Amino acid sequence: MIPRIAFADGTAVPALGQGTWYMGEKAADRKREADALRLGLDLGMTLIDTAEMYAEGGAEEVVGDAIAGRRDEAFIVSKVYPHNASRRGVASACERSLARMRTETIDLYLLHWRGGVPLAETVAGFEALKRAGKIRRWGVSNLDVDDLEELGDALPDCATDQVLYSLEHRGVEFDLLPFCAQRRMPVMAYSPVGQGGRMLKNPAVLAVATRQHRSPAQIALAFTLRAGGVIAIPKASDPKHVRENAAAGEILLSPADLAELDAGFPPPKRKRSLAML
Repeated sequence: MIPRIAFADGTAVPALGQGTWYMGEKAADRKREADALRLGLDLGMTLIDTAEMYAEGGAEEVVGDAIAGRRDEAFIVSKVYPHNASRRGVASACERSLARMRTETIDLYLLHWRGGVPLAETVAGFEALKRAGKIRRWGVSNLDVDDLEELGDALPDCATDQVLYSLEHRGVEFDLLPFCAQRRMPVMAYSPVGQGGRMLKNPAVLAVATRQHRSPAQIALAFTLRAGGVIAIPKASDPKHVRENAAAGEILLSPADLAELDAGFPPPKRKRSLAML
């Protein structure tokens, strides 16, 4: 059973969702990718994360294919480019995303990363979209604690911060994760199993995977979910990997497992700059 996490407004979502980075880049792969997302829905990974940046809208089109006839089952997250994040720009960008996904509402709409538009202006645009029923809630991505504090009175309305978080990128554990936990703000972890597979070949990960009779990727996912408050969004377009991701929600890492992973990937002892991909 995949654990569930509630946003501050009480809406509960699975702690394991589905990412779509690199989907939608090849027309020949579109059906296979949509089928993988639909399988994920069947397995309870009903949160699907995408962005207008991914394949310049192509990933959102794949999401539209995947949720056709099943919109009520899915919790859709998308992200707006910083250069589109002015009050007028975010409204136009949202309409384009809605059209590509063939839906009337985005469940959670994020600022992809911070750009030149003042945060207050982006928030005003998000709030206008909420009032218009175009989005249900808003959040941010790739923002650190000082950026979140800059939201001021709007911070309680920020539903999430989506950041790079995995065994090899643990800097957010020092201050960002505690900051968000104090405010009942779930953190979304992108690239939770790393890029290129190097992390999954680490001796500590391999040892824990062997002991748990699981794959290294499942151990990496279980690590991000171990303490609650985190929603992991791994991308998978292969049915085997989709099933493995869903099963990772059942894994309980022992104190010995966690100690071994800490030895292989030491937790931060000081503030680090926010890592991004």
